Amino acid sequence: MSFDYATVQYRSLESRSVVITGGASGIGEEMVKAFAAQGAWVSFLDIDAERGGALATATGAAFHACDVTDTARLREVLARIEAESGGIEVLVNNAGKDDRHALGEVEPEYWRRALALNLDHQFFATQAVSKGMAERGRGSVIMLGSISWMRGRPGMVGYTTAKAAINGMTKTLARELGPSGIRVNCIVPGAILTERQEKLWLTPELNQQFLDLQALKFRLNASHVAKLALFVASDESAGCTGSNFIVDAGLTQN
Repeated sequence: MSFDYATVQYRSLESRSVVITGGASGIGEEMVKAFAAQGAWVSFLDIDAERGGALATATGAAFHACDVTDTARLREVLARIEAESGGIEVLVNNAGKDDRHALGEVEPEYWRRALALNLDHQFFATQAVSKGMAERGRGSVIMLGSISWMRGRPGMVGYTTAKAAINGMTKTLARELGPSGIRVNCIVPGAILTERQEKLWLTPELNQQFLDLQALKFRLNASHVAKLALFVASDESAGCTGSNFIVDAGLTQN
């Protein structure tokens, strides 16, 4: 499915350097397309070199193969983008993986991996770009949360713990970086229909369950998150920091 991301043009995003982690598929892929359509200078990171290369060719964005749990490699890639682009102005900490896991089967190694993949890199990527943003006196950092922790979803405690922690991280970093002109906000998606969801666990019953719980009776897709990311990254949201922007069709009202 293709979406027209140029229906609204954010002039402040033209030629702005934007970095998106986990950008080769799902919500991240839609963000790459959305920011590229705005004329931004888009760089994205992902562990999937094949899909990343194909998306880079299709959009003109710059792809960097990177496992975000490798902090040394993450810092190296972000430093290279900083030098090549003249300064990172928007960081979207999108990478994550909502694997299901039974409470009794979680071992320390799995637990640490879940936090590294869903939480740690959001901090270290923000740390890496914050100095340059502070020197320029502006920047927008966008965290990616999830309503799963707000709803206490079972079967994914490593994921929900990480996403809950991102809420606190967003608040603290917004206070800490605000005096330097850096805004830190969090987009909190609800039940987003993605290729991964359809492949792994979507059933007609689960699909109907989401619709029954939502206030709006249509399934959300990655474009709904990407369009919100454009606003949060742009100067049109200049007065917003430390906020959770929930895009869940009213699911958390129940």
